[in-house]
Amino acid sequence: MAAPGGPRPGNTPPNYNPNSLADNMQNLLINRPAQPPHAVASSGGPRPSPPFGQQPPPFPSSAPPSSPFPGTSPMVRPGLPHPGVLPRASVPPGGPPQAPLPPNMSFNRSSGPPITQPPPPFGLRPPHPGSLPSSTGSPARPPSGAPPGAFPPSGPSGQVVAPSGSRPGPFASSPLLTGSPMPPSTISSPINNGPHAFASRPLQAGSHFPSTGSIPRPPVRPPPSTISMAGGPPHAPSMRSLYGSQSTSAPPGPVQPALPFSAAAQGVPPPRGSPFSAPPGPVQPIPPFSAAAQGVPPPSGSSPFSAPPQSASQPSGSPYGPQTWPMQPRQVAPPPPPHPIPGSAQPPRMFGMPPPLPTESMAAISPAMSHMGAPMAGPSKIDPNQIPRPIPSSSVILHETRQGNQANPPPPATSDYIVRDTGNCSPRYLRCTINQIPCTVDLLTTSGMQLALLVQPLALPHPSEEPIEVVDFGESGPVRCSRCKGYINPFMKFIDQGRRFICNLCGFTDETPRDYHCNLGPDGRRRDADDRPELCRGTVEFVATKEYMVREPIPAVYFFLIDVSMNAIQIGATAAACSAINQVIADLPEGPRTMVGIATFDSTIHFYNPKRALQQPLMLIVPDVHDVYTPLQTDIIVPLSECRQHLELLLENIPTMFQNNKTADSAFGAAVKAAFLAMKSTGGKLLVFQSVLPSVGIGALSTRESEGRTNISSGEKEAHKLLQPADKTLKMMAVELAEYQVCVDVFITTQTYVDIASISVIPRTTGGQVYYYYPFSALTDPAKLYNDLRWNVTRPQGFEAVMRVRCSQGLQVQEYSGNFCKRIPTDVDLPAIDCDKTIMATLKHDDKLQDGSECAFQCALLYTTVYGQRRIRVSTLSLPCTTMLSGLFRSADLDTQFACFLKQAASEIPSSPLLQVREQVTNLCINILHSYRKFCATVSSSGQLILPEALKLLPLYTLALIKSSGLRTDGRIDDRSFWINYVSSLSTPLAIPLVYPRMMAIHDLNSKEMDESLITHAIPLSSEHVSDEGIYLLENGEDCLIYIGNSADPDIMRQLFGIALVDEIPTQFVLQLYDNPLSKKLNEVVNEIRRQRCSYLRLKLCKKGDPSGMLFFSYMVEDKTQSGLSYIEFLVYIHRQIQNKMS
Repeated sequence: MAAPGGPRPGNTPPNYNPNSLADNMQNLLINRPAQPPHAVASSGGPRPSPPFGQQPPPFPSSAPPSSPFPGTSPMVRPGLPHPGVLPRASVPPGGPPQAPLPPNMSFNRSSGPPITQPPPPFGLRPPHPGSLPSSTGSPARPPSGAPPGAFPPSGPSGQVVAPSGSRPGPFASSPLLTGSPMPPSTISSPINNGPHAFASRPLQAGSHFPSTGSIPRPPVRPPPSTISMAGGPPHAPSMRSLYGSQSTSAPPGPVQPALPFSAAAQGVPPPRGSPFSAPPGPVQPIPPFSAAAQGVPPPSGSSPFSAPPQSASQPSGSPYGPQTWPMQPRQVAPPPPPHPIPGSAQPPRMFGMPPPLPTESMAAISPAMSHMGAPMAGPSKIDPNQIPRPIPSSSVILHETRQGNQANPPPPATSDYIVRDTGNCSPRYLRCTINQIPCTVDLLTTSGMQLALLVQPLALPHPSEEPIEVVDFGESGPVRCSRCKGYINPFMKFIDQGRRFICNLCGFTDETPRDYHCNLGPDGRRRDADDRPELCRGTVEFVATKEYMVREPIPAVYFFLIDVSMNAIQIGATAAACSAINQVIADLPEGPRTMVGIATFDSTIHFYNPKRALQQPLMLIVPDVHDVYTPLQTDIIVPLSECRQHLELLLENIPTMFQNNKTADSAFGAAVKAAFLAMKSTGGKLLVFQSVLPSVGIGALSTRESEGRTNISSGEKEAHKLLQPADKTLKMMAVELAEYQVCVDVFITTQTYVDIASISVIPRTTGGQVYYYYPFSALTDPAKLYNDLRWNVTRPQGFEAVMRVRCSQGLQVQEYSGNFCKRIPTDVDLPAIDCDKTIMATLKHDDKLQDGSECAFQCALLYTTVYGQRRIRVSTLSLPCTTMLSGLFRSADLDTQFACFLKQAASEIPSSPLLQVREQVTNLCINILHSYRKFCATVSSSGQLILPEALKLLPLYTLALIKSSGLRTDGRIDDRSFWINYVSSLSTPLAIPLVYPRMMAIHDLNSKEMDESLITHAIPLSSEHVSDEGIYLLENGEDCLIYIGNSADPDIMRQLFGIALVDEIPTQFVLQLYDNPLSKKLNEVVNEIRRQRCSYLRLKLCKKGDPSGMLFFSYMVEDKTQSGLSYIEFLVYIHRQIQNKMS
């Protein structure tokens, strides 16, 4: 189903000379909007375990059919390993005893006993409905049926009507006075805006929302911040505010801490004629696009999103004057910071001034001027504190998918948000790269942007979200369009008193089935629309009828295949695999449908018959690895309930049975084929543990060329060939596996080259994935292996799935990419799909769309639950069409655009030289920014780099991608192959952290106020932010590095790691819990990151001056390296390229 889950420096862009930094470039000025009102400060513990679909009952019971996965326990995220991990756990499978639960919660399986302390399971329980503080007046989500905007009201509205003249034209963008430029003021305040790279806690529970008084309010708009430059313009006398006596050069009133980036209108006059009836409640849903205007009403007529911003407006009586807002508890109004946060403030605006374009950040890289106005000599300087950087937020955003019959732009994928499905599906399931659809292909081409959908049909919901409703239409099955076969959804229009309906995808008119008929109300909607989930919700799950089944739903089959060759035994990989499987068996779905099989292999294949009737498991050997067969047709895969004891005994004995094995060869291909023959009649999951290069039998591989042997790719032109499979054998086998519904996951536990490029064809084609532990360590990796395997089998998933995306007339899916098999162009075949898998569907125009209409996308996934029910999950998203280029830039989704960049780059690497891929990525970025500069920006000075507000971090992430391990020439071939595979099914929230990881200081965890978030604010990835006295943690969703500075405090090192000297840093590191507050905090932080990422993260300690330190600094993507530019140089380079194109 679909998704939650080492970048290094890259090459200089072509034709670039870093030494000739522009003489005429100096200043970088970003105008950021004030903060949105709709952020709810997060509180409560870590994110509870996600109920999948609906809150399911505990495993042993049989659930009512209303749950998509009846019987499943709420998914527990990868937790801490069992003690010792390799030795059998001494704790009963259920884990520590559970406290009695309130009646409305189902039992949650323990996430494995603690190493040294009982950790919270990876997902904690959802909050008790009664646990919201009464001061909020109501839970975070209005009850179903509440009208849009029916969130708790608070106080009368005091919004101010914009005077005539203040409304911008379609391209108004300049924050300048008409006539003369506004003199910049020196004071700025930490307000942030726009999408951030990662929220402090993307996966946490909003178990308690703050009381009304504690919700952050927008600050009054402070004056602009300038980037301080050598010889910048002199400061003009401060301008007096029109409404208050306070000078605008001081921040008016206390400045609030950063809120999440959705640039919503803040205490600004709403558009003329907007109703004032919606009071500015404390927890407003995200307002429609007009709110995306940074504190500006949208241009009249320029976009369909002109509903009034439901923002917490300025109290009447002081529109624009100094005003103190209620503070959050424990919050002090900060003094103006010495180094202002990049471009964190807006200039004050008088009535009649043209406001800035809602979507513009100005990076003015302009000539240094002397007092006389002549350009000064000398190099240009950009203040690194003023350039766009991700600003994380720790507050939870409440997102209503539609309001006032209009789509709401989704919050950033990396933020922490709670969705209320009001017609469009949650952005977790379906995200478009642009939230307004261009009417013509020419408009899209001009913008330079990608038009694509990222589909994650089984994504984990936030625990506070309502479960997906299951709808059973009985024998007749769900209502569908008879022409395009689209499923009934909230956007199908009923006519003729409800007797017919018009399909919103193809426009065909169908008769309403007799038993589905209902009269229409005065508003033209069916009277029962709000009572039928399929007519009011963007995502529903239909019970599939017999016509959706080719055969009876398959049982849940798990077949484990373990490498026992000499190398695997010696490095401890076999023992680690057996131990992990032994512990995970307790987590497999219970009941008669769960079947298990096990086999081992070296140069021959060994099957086992674990039936209870036998005294001990029987070993059956298949010696022929060129023409394989299964020794028995039955009894190799048996119901788990019949073989549990024998299986446990067998797994404990395998490492001993083979401990003196001298066979170095591995028949990986033959073993997979033999296991497939045993599973052919049922399908299911095949989990392979592989430690060496497959060297004999079907699909045998050789160490390829010199680069393969030394495992380093030289910068030769043909090096990319090593990233393609060696031959077609494994691909043909993979297609056959997929045809019989067998999904393969490969766990590569190795210390050598294994040719991942060839092996990975099997998991990619069958909907599986590759797990990679290199270099495998018997000390540190078994814990991760166990957690990865456990999450693999317990996460929400389904079998024998087929997926199709349908679009409105005028658009069609051009191609799909991800981990699947495709036999016909329109459908994606998935032997298995889980909550972590994402599929990208790129779209193309085949006709013009009508301006002002809406364009719909519908993803339908037919699958079998682990309990054998056939289901169809349907997610529908309807977005407005536009002919305005500015609308496209205003509604661009940075996270999704970047995820597409990333996936396209990864798919190019095996067929193109790296230099070419890096150039393509850079050009994509330049083309988008050039189009914006040429067609949408109003400022005409050529010395200014102007970035669209929604995409202002695109240059930073593009640079990070160019320097990532996938695009650098100095990495190992296998590392790059793994990176390509990891990216192919990666979810949107994990795309940015992969190339621009999160770094935080951990030496001062005790002194930090955590503002209810365990994770402290991220630090920019630049070595100037890494001090020799500090200790830093850096994580990218897959790996976690802890860097210890050479002069770090020995006392802190002793508390955290039990060592006093940097030289004592062990090469293999296991995080321990010591009896001191600092160590406890570090363990909590690491567990919280693991919970957020749904990944156990490998930990590595790094120090300066050895390879581990070089690895750590290779992630400092903002630094200049031998092969790549610094962030500032890259901005200057991009600006140059845009100027060249303009001229």
